[in-house]
Amino acid sequence: MPQWSETKLKGVHPDLVRVVLRAHRLAPDGFVITEGLRTLARQQQLFAAGATRTMNSRHLTGHAVDLAALVAGQVRWDWPLYAALAGIMKEAAAAEGVPIEWGGDWRTFRDGPHFQLPFADYPKGA
Repeated sequence: MPQWSETKLKGVHPDLVRVVLRAHRLAPDGFVITEGLRTLARQQQLFAAGATRTMNSRHLTGHAVDLAALVAGQVRWDWPLYAALAGIMKEAAAAEGVPIEWGGDWRTFRDGPHFQLPFADYPKGA
């Protein structure tokens, strides 16, 4: 994983970090981390731009990451790549014994790059 990508895990919950690192071992060079822990200012910026629909993001507490799929070293946004990446993340989460939610499974505002620890299992502050 590129060092610049790994630094984006700073402040992310250790359970989610374990999942991301295991997923990377399963699919080396298959993805990069674009965002982990977010500031309130960054969340407000994304909300204003319509890139998110919530000010209650799991990114604000370090319970979420956004990943970008790589093909031949280039970031790609093709939906099938994110379905495959979700399979890898879910496999890694199961191996680590960590529940995980994928934004691509949401019924509205599907978010293929987004993975988070569930609120029910990881309440704010946990």
